[in-house]
Amino acid sequence: MQHRPPRLASSRRPVYLPLFKIGALSVCIGSFACSVQAEESKLATVVVQGSDNAEQAEAKATLAKVAGNTALIDNAKVEQGRDANAEDVLALQPGIFAQATSGTTANKVSIRGSGLGVFYGGNSLGIKYLYDGLPVTGVAGTHEDQLNLVGVDHTEVLYGGNAFTYTATALGGAINFVSKTGYTDPGTTLKFEAGSYGYRKREISTGGVVGAVDYHLTAVSDERDGFQDDTPNHHRYYVGNVGYYFNDKLDTRFFIRFGQGSLYNGGTLTRRQLKDDSRQGGAVSKRSATGTTVIGNKTTYTLDDGSTLEFGLQHNRYPLEVSYNTTTPSLWRYSDINSSVRYLRKGDTLFGKPSDTTVAVSDVRLVKGSARYYSGEANNRTYTEKARYDNSRDMVFAIGNELEVADNVWLVSGVSFVNIVRDVSFPYRISVDASHDRESVSYNKWFTAPRLGFRYQFNPELQLFGNVTRSIDGPAVWNYEGGNVGTRYVMPRAAQQGTTAELGLRGQHGIFDGSLAVYRSWIKDEILSTVIEPATSTTAEVIGWSNASPTIHQGIEAGLNARLWQGNHGDVLSLRQALTLSRYYYRHDADFGGNKLPGLPETVYQAELQYQQHSGFYIGLNLRSTSSYYADYANTLKAPAYTLLGMKLGYEAPSKRWSVYLDLRNLTDKKYVTAVSNSYDLKGADAAVFYPGDGFSAYGGVSYHF
Repeated sequence: MQHRPPRLASSRRPVYLPLFKIGALSVCIGSFACSVQAEESKLATVVVQGSDNAEQAEAKATLAKVAGNTALIDNAKVEQGRDANAEDVLALQPGIFAQATSGTTANKVSIRGSGLGVFYGGNSLGIKYLYDGLPVTGVAGTHEDQLNLVGVDHTEVLYGGNAFTYTATALGGAINFVSKTGYTDPGTTLKFEAGSYGYRKREISTGGVVGAVDYHLTAVSDERDGFQDDTPNHHRYYVGNVGYYFNDKLDTRFFIRFGQGSLYNGGTLTRRQLKDDSRQGGAVSKRSATGTTVIGNKTTYTLDDGSTLEFGLQHNRYPLEVSYNTTTPSLWRYSDINSSVRYLRKGDTLFGKPSDTTVAVSDVRLVKGSARYYSGEANNRTYTEKARYDNSRDMVFAIGNELEVADNVWLVSGVSFVNIVRDVSFPYRISVDASHDRESVSYNKWFTAPRLGFRYQFNPELQLFGNVTRSIDGPAVWNYEGGNVGTRYVMPRAAQQGTTAELGLRGQHGIFDGSLAVYRSWIKDEILSTVIEPATSTTAEVIGWSNASPTIHQGIEAGLNARLWQGNHGDVLSLRQALTLSRYYYRHDADFGGNKLPGLPETVYQAELQYQQHSGFYIGLNLRSTSSYYADYANTLKAPAYTLLGMKLGYEAPSKRWSVYLDLRNLTDKKYVTAVSNSYDLKGADAAVFYPGDGFSAYGGVSYHF
């Protein structure tokens, strides 16, 4: 998404646009409301008041041209309730599983079963995350503290292979967070939130335009005492960007994001413990982000024919301390350099047909990466191993085309060439496991990921789409490690490969708008994990990673919004619904046959019924319901199904100066499981593998804009 001063973009400044003259009638450019006046001899000028949502409207129009499932989330709508984590932002989106435990940054996010075996511990897998089109996902995955979503205007979700334009080849696709700028959020805003379990959040932001320069800065401080015993967390985030508009052909923007804090992640419980007292802490593990830093730039140049060149360069540094309150702590250090070039050419002809072409290259290189492992008590620890990951990288070259082969029919084609390089070694080990005496592995392989799809616009209200794509997920550098503290070694791993077929509809008619997508993925070498040794009161759980036998991911993603009633003054009663039906399973595994894969529910239904009054008052009821699902690959123990009820109410002043909200969650104080720690074979016995969700909670917030 380009952050340019609005020619047809979002600004609160007036925009002056000339009118085309057709005979004696002048017609305004764009879709904004304007005066149309007769004129005989000259072009006129009209004042167009920029829309606050113009940039989002442009992004939505772009996503509607993707031959597959996409979504756009207005973060201002999210801010009508608690806005603390990825679960809050990604709620009510079909096909997305987003749950949080222990506070603001312990999120498990999955699209179409991506990153199925990921545990809470610092990095998320299976989805490419970007801020303003620049990736924060590296060869170690995505640092969970990068998912704080501070200073975000709107969020783009591109499911699976539909994230082609961002050179994303992950099974889950891509999520792009688009920042607020001086054009989209001018002025200064003070915001305070507080609520159950000691939750407190303070935020100040300011933005504006000074000549050719615009800027936006945000500072956030948040704390939470924790739902489970002994699980406090606190974080500080500082986010900003500055843009410079040279002229209609050239603009540039610099970004910076900095975060630090610590989180005590609540331990897993048995089903019996969950029922008896879900607030007990279990084996609590401490995680600290000691200075996550992102510094980047994106420059856009528009050529004479209207085509654009985008250049991106970004440095990500994300150190992490893991399990520092246990006898097996570790220190992770990562430093990435990410570069990208994207060429967007529009308005060509190919075989006499209208054609648009995209060429993109992205390179994510880990210039410095290591993990240090220790054992023993805090005052008497032994340095046991060091893993090194320097110069591991992911490089993608992609070329795609959209060809209008007939009226309202577009053929979408493309291919990505993916180079995955992994260099993992143990330059230091205090002892060696003789049966696994492997100190290093070097993996360098090229893959081809083609894409073929179509769009058919039945009429202005209904679109049919379909595609077949390839996905390539490289193993995270730490996926190569095996063994226990003191005897770690390197194990070979292969990239996960998949082929996905998708067919769907999206459209709107009358009071309804929505989408429906059906997909099936055939996956080879899926990267899965399991608990080798469960956690104790003094040690963290030991997790093993491996490439699985062939698996299937398939599902239905359905979203439907309805405007049930609208009053004469603009009052609206609306209903949002999101249904996800999915099934993930082995294809003839030697040990588990056709067993279902653990870790995610097969059915998730979310709904929100909201009344919005024209004066600014709103009230809504919401529901989230999930089916039970397995916690082990042998399919012997399940997480229980649950249904949660919630309510939001608030008021936003017509002047937009101030607002207030109350967000009530889990009204029935239901004891439920947010996520599980996948295990190999629990033999049907109750085990401590369940992360408990929050009980009844109430959150309130107030903001003032000036």
